[in-house]
Amino acid sequence: MGNIYKRGKIWYIDVRAKGRRIRKKIGSSKKIAELALKDAEVKIARDEYGFGDNDISLDKFIERFIEYSHANHREATTKRYSAVIDHFKAFIKTIRNVSFLSEVTTEVIDRYKIYRKSAWVNGNGFPVENDEEVTDKTRKGARAHTINFEVDTLRMIFNLAIKWDYLKDNPTKGIKRLKVDDSKPPRFLTKKECQKLLESSPSELYPVYFTFLNTGMRKAELENLQWADIDLKRKRIRIRRKENWQPKTGERELPINDELLQLLKDLKKEGGDSAGYVFDIINSGHSHNWLRLELIKIARKAGIKDLTKIHTLRHTFASHLVMNGVDLPTIKRLMGHTDIQTTMIYAHLAPEHLSDAVNRLSLA
Repeated sequence: MGNIYKRGKIWYIDVRAKGRRIRKKIGSSKKIAELALKDAEVKIARDEYGFGDNDISLDKFIERFIEYSHANHREATTKRYSAVIDHFKAFIKTIRNVSFLSEVTTEVIDRYKIYRKSAWVNGNGFPVENDEEVTDKTRKGARAHTINFEVDTLRMIFNLAIKWDYLKDNPTKGIKRLKVDDSKPPRFLTKKECQKLLESSPSELYPVYFTFLNTGMRKAELENLQWADIDLKRKRIRIRRKENWQPKTGERELPINDELLQLLKDLKKEGGDSAGYVFDIINSGHSHNWLRLELIKIARKAGIKDLTKIHTLRHTFASHLVMNGVDLPTIKRLMGHTDIQTTMIYAHLAPEHLSDAVNRLSLA
C-alpha cells in the first residue's frame, strides 16, 4: 500500500488513499518512518485522512467558491474574499504537492502565515512580485490583523467545503490567531480639519461629508440611505435592509444630533422624495469611487494631509466620541461593530477618560 524512502538524511513515507498519493516528511530515523507508514496505512483503512467523498482540485474548488460568493455576498465582500484567495494561490505556487483541496493541511495554513509574515508587501498588503518593486513604501510582511482576517476567510471557505462534502475536517482548526501589536492608529481629522473639509466642499457634497462626520456610517450605508429610514420626530436613522442591499453587520439605529437634524430638514424642504434616496449617488451615473476621488481633491485644496479614504470620516466620528468621554461599548453599537476588539482601536484616545472612571471608584 505504501513505502518509505530516503532523501539525504531525511526519511519520507509514500502512500495512496482513494487514488491519491500522499508523501510526508518524517525525520532522520528509519524506524520512526516505518512506524509512521503503518500508522498512515491504518488511517487509510479507517478512512481517517480527511478526504471527502468528492475530492476536488484546489483550483476547481476556488472557482466554485467564487461563483457561490457572487451569488450570496455583496460585491465588495466578494472582492475581499478574492484578494485573500489570490494571496493563498500565490503561496501555493511556492510549495510542492498541493494541487487537491484535501492536500491543504494545518501545516500548510501555518506555513501560509509564515509566508505572509515574511514576504515583501506593498501598502495594501499585496505581495511584491520581485526585488525591483521593493521601495520605501513596501514593508516586510503583512500586518497581523490582515493575516488573521485572511485565516478567518480561509476557515469560512473550508467550512463550506465540508458542507459540500469535499472535506471532512477544516485545515484551519487549531490555527492560532496572531497577536495584533503592529496596527497603525486610525487616521482621523481634527476639528479644524473637519471645518476645512466642509468649508471647501461644494454644495452638492457638503451634506454628504457632513452626514459621514456626524453619524460614522459606512459608505454603502450612506449611499443606500432613504428618506423612509429617517424619523425626524424621533431623531433617529435606521440602517436597514433593502431589496437589493443589506448592511454589513445587520440593522441598527443611529441618533441624529441637532446640527444634522437641521441639515436633513433643509434637504427635505428642498425636494426630498419620501420614497427615494437621501443622497442620490447610486443612480447619479458617477463611478463607484466618486466620493473618494472628490474627497481627495477637496483635501488637497484645503491643505489636509493624508486624507485619501472615505473611511477616515468614519474613524473621525468614533475618535471624537472617545475623546469626549463616550464609552467603547456605546461606540461599538453606534459603529455597528460585531466585535469589541474592532472598537478597541480607539481605546488609546481615552486615557484621561479611563483614569476618571477609576477615580470614581471608592470601596472604603
